[in-house]
Amino acid sequence: MRLNKPRITPLSDAEMDDEQKAMLGERFQQGPVLNIFRTLAHAPKAFKAFMWWGGYMLSRHNSLPEREREIIILRTGFNWKSGYEWAQHVRIGKDAGITDEEIERIKKGPDAPGWSPLEAAMLRATDELTSDSFVSDATWSDLSELTEKQRMDLVMTVGQYTQVSMMLNSYGVQLDEGLELDPDLKA
Repeated sequence: MRLNKPRITPLSDAEMDDEQKAMLGERFQQGPVLNIFRTLAHAPKAFKAFMWWGGYMLSRHNSLPEREREIIILRTGFNWKSGYEWAQHVRIGKDAGITDEEIERIKKGPDAPGWSPLEAAMLRATDELTSDSFVSDATWSDLSELTEKQRMDLVMTVGQYTQVSMMLNSYGVQLDEGLELDPDLKA
């Protein structure tokens, strides 16, 4: 975590106005409202747009298989040193079939032994995007197993989770109850 306390404090239930309560209530009727959403609720119109686009990324409309999508999201969060993003998506990634060994391997990147050629190419594309905002010709070619839409969704997924990581890091969003900070992401 980059910050040990929030710069923008997540809204408590008592602090929310009627619009914020309605906005969060309609989306989160089951279970607690996460700190990221309580923080973004400070900007309701941006929150609504964010949820629409973020919803695409985590839906079946994103043409990447769920497991591969989560590998990309985790690598993006790790590259941006986003402890919150990493912790949330470790849980989601495990639900998508990523093993503990693979979680550790994601931190090592595309050259770690054990990745398929396509998985390594996806991780390499993520690294290129998070360092240079560009997928090289060689990596693009290595992604040829993917459809054109899947390659587009890969770039858009990295872009979305780059934005999310920047917000989480800059706003100081703290871990939700039950999550643990990865030791490799401690400030």
